[in-house]
Amino acid sequence: MRWTLPNILSIFRLCAAPVLVGLAFYAQDRAFLILFALALVSDIVDGKLARYLNQTSEFGTKLDSWADFALYMTVPLDAYWLRNDFVRFHATVFVAIVLAYTLPVTLGFFKYSRLTSYHTRGAVLSAYLIGAASFVMFANGPAWPLQLATSVLVLAELEEIAITALLPRWTPNVPTLAAALRLRGAAASQPE
Repeated sequence: MRWTLPNILSIFRLCAAPVLVGLAFYAQDRAFLILFALALVSDIVDGKLARYLNQTSEFGTKLDSWADFALYMTVPLDAYWLRNDFVRFHATVFVAIVLAYTLPVTLGFFKYSRLTSYHTRGAVLSAYLIGAASFVMFANGPAWPLQLATSVLVLAELEEIAITALLPRWTPNVPTLAAALRLRGAAASQPE
């Protein structure tokens, strides 16, 4: 069943991404912050609900990954329009964010022809941190939360790159590099 509450939350986040870009472009700060907060909450809740309601699926995993990618890739563009001075002053942070999100996705597409959808612990932690730090930034807060979150994001995405390098075929929901090593070892020990 595809029309589950967790999937609807992911669809909401996927649809919210272009609306956020429009709100940022037209400098609708308050509406932007409200929708961004709701999108962040949906990112936290959808996976937990899927597990709690026993509604996890490969489709839901892919949908969640696309929604996350769409939402978080809009942050630099939204920031450019809403906090241009901040973006210019902290340009290296934004370049790191864009590279950290796009490089693992690009490598995953080259190897598996799809989003990797690993949902590693590092990626979950970095999503929480980037989301909270972005909210602080959009609310005119300090830069250090985004700088810290970006460091965690870069480490998490390096782990995802290593997982992609290790796994011979697409496997969703790989929580850590150690789990990927175990999966690779198990696959190598099975007769063909």
